[in-house]
Amino acid sequence: MSIKEEQIQVLDLTIDVVKKDIKNMHLAVYPPTGRIRIASPKDVNDEAIRLFAISKIRWIKKHQKNFYEQLREAPREYITGESHYFDGKRYLLKVIERYGKHELKIKNKSYIELYVSPKATIEAKEKVFNEWYRMHLKEIVPDIIKIWEEKTGLSCEHWDIKKMRTRWGSCNIEKRKILLNLELAKKPRHCLEYVIVHELMHFFERNHNDHFKGLLDKFMPNWKTYKRELDNLPVAY
Repeated sequence: MSIKEEQIQVLDLTIDVVKKDIKNMHLAVYPPTGRIRIASPKDVNDEAIRLFAISKIRWIKKHQKNFYEQLREAPREYITGESHYFDGKRYLLKVIERYGKHELKIKNKSYIELYVSPKATIEAKEKVFNEWYRMHLKEIVPDIIKIWEEKTGLSCEHWDIKKMRTRWGSCNIEKRKILLNLELAKKPRHCLEYVIVHELMHFFERNHNDHFKGLLDKFMPNWKTYKRELDNLPVAY
């Protein structure tokens, strides 16, 4: 499928426009930042797209307001007593300074112990967390994908993890590849599962239309509850 990507300005809004071989325009506002995206037929001109966006301004503003008011984690300092999330649970951090390998351990189901050298920077501590989160996802995602491949009859050839600002996940339909946000390591397991199923459904249907939602209804009847929970959870600063 031929795809053309560009940006347009509508009033005070910057909108990502993707022109595809489709019949109708589709509008979406994405968490956590309220990014706006319009998928449009290739033969529709920019003025028509602007008029379409203007007609949806109230709907766009409403959804953006919800995202802006969403709880956000304060900037992480990686100090003792700070709260951190892992697999949907909240833990208190204990920083233990020592020389040697940097590592993380969960203690007593309530604490995360961070072992770092006395001169470790915030960036170094963050790197330890990110590597720990990445390892966690690499351990659990293959089994989740396998389960849903069997349920849907679909095949995911590749998957990867990336820090993303505006999406929980994305996919490349041609390469049958799924990309997952590293932040999902902090969220409840069923929220991660929802994102995986959401991206898999795009192998059936590219657009977020009624057919796409019907597929989610069929394979994951509670998807709306999971989506609402995920969108209301604290996001990274």
